[in-house]
Amino acid sequence: MAALGRSGRALLLLLLRPRGPRAEPGGRRGVRALRRSPVRVLQPRSSVRELQPQSPVRAPQPWSSVREPQPRSSMERPRSSAEPPPPAVERSAAAAGPRYEKAAAGDRRLGKVVTIAKSKKFRDNHGKVLLEGHRLIKDALEAGAVPQTLFFSTVGHLKLLPEAEIKRASLVKVKFEDIKTWSDLVTPQGLLGIFSKPDPAKMSYPASQLASSLPLLLICDNIRDPGNLGTILRSAAGAGCEKVLLTKGCVDPWEPKVLRAGMGAHFRVPIIANLDWESVPTNLPAGTQVCVADNNDPGTSVPRGAGRAGSAPASPKSPMKSSPKEHEDEEAAAMPELAAQHYYKDWARAPVAVVVGGETHGLSPAALGLAASTGGKRLLIPVVPGVDSLNSAIAAAIVLFEGKRQLLWRHKQEDGRQELPVPG
Repeated sequence: MAALGRSGRALLLLLLRPRGPRAEPGGRRGVRALRRSPVRVLQPRSSVRELQPQSPVRAPQPWSSVREPQPRSSMERPRSSAEPPPPAVERSAAAAGPRYEKAAAGDRRLGKVVTIAKSKKFRDNHGKVLLEGHRLIKDALEAGAVPQTLFFSTVGHLKLLPEAEIKRASLVKVKFEDIKTWSDLVTPQGLLGIFSKPDPAKMSYPASQLASSLPLLLICDNIRDPGNLGTILRSAAGAGCEKVLLTKGCVDPWEPKVLRAGMGAHFRVPIIANLDWESVPTNLPAGTQVCVADNNDPGTSVPRGAGRAGSAPASPKSPMKSSPKEHEDEEAAAMPELAAQHYYKDWARAPVAVVVGGETHGLSPAALGLAASTGGKRLLIPVVPGVDSLNSAIAAAIVLFEGKRQLLWRHKQEDGRQELPVPG
């Protein structure tokens, strides 16, 4: 800068002097700037409307920005075991079909009810029975049985039942797995029902059954196998029996296995259970002749204790086994003898009753005594020597349907119709 000289230095200082605002008197610098208003940014008209106060209605959002609601179960805290189960969801009254409730998770009503209903003590004390399957429940409803609770797995099961009848019951929809757990069937149908125990005096049996009813009655003595009793009831309904009497010692006719084997016979023929022998005559029509089904050899004397339907003839070589057997023989010896004949000969005159005994205990002395007092006969079902015994249910079917044949033939004879004579 020393070489520039005075004039050069002055020019250089002029060029390097800052061009900011000048200093004002008093030490303040004046601000030289443009006094401009801020630039206004114009928004789109739709955005302007969004900025204005709106009603509580939310503005529409694009589908990409809408978040789907999360399942409630993922947001709820787990329910402790002490808390009661959530309430069942009831179907809307506006929906078609009957109203029902849906069992919640953890609902144990089905298991509890089924377990209790399978108990004979519960059935006797509370007068309730358990029915399973469309056929059995439908027959019960049509016969006038009163439903209390129906458990079903799908609504389609209800469509197979009379709508007017099931409205009287509590309808509960449960999972099929729950019904399968408590069902006695190999292939459950998904339908269970709790009914009031039917009263034969209040039942409305099918008109076709009543039209085919005959003055033929069946008395079951010591039938303890559920399958046998159910099959016997089915045969009695098929033969057109007027009534079935069960004495004490028989299995409960409302046990699930008996109901399954009966195939709806419980709702086609009156069944009077748990009778003692003193009250049996009061449940028979006046003038009824009582016959007993037996399988002993015609040449043997009747009083042999418990001669049973389907029992094999006793071997004459078999020794006396024990003193109880001797006691039974002594009791039987005091009983009057019955005239014996083959079952296919003439014996059925209205009204008539047939006594069928169990395979294990056979006919009781009281049954033989009742038959003797009414002038009844001992009906023999011959079997090939060496065959152990006939099943009680088979023996009952043989005698009942033969009795039906003879009664129908005799009825036609009385009407003056010519038919083939009864053999024998």
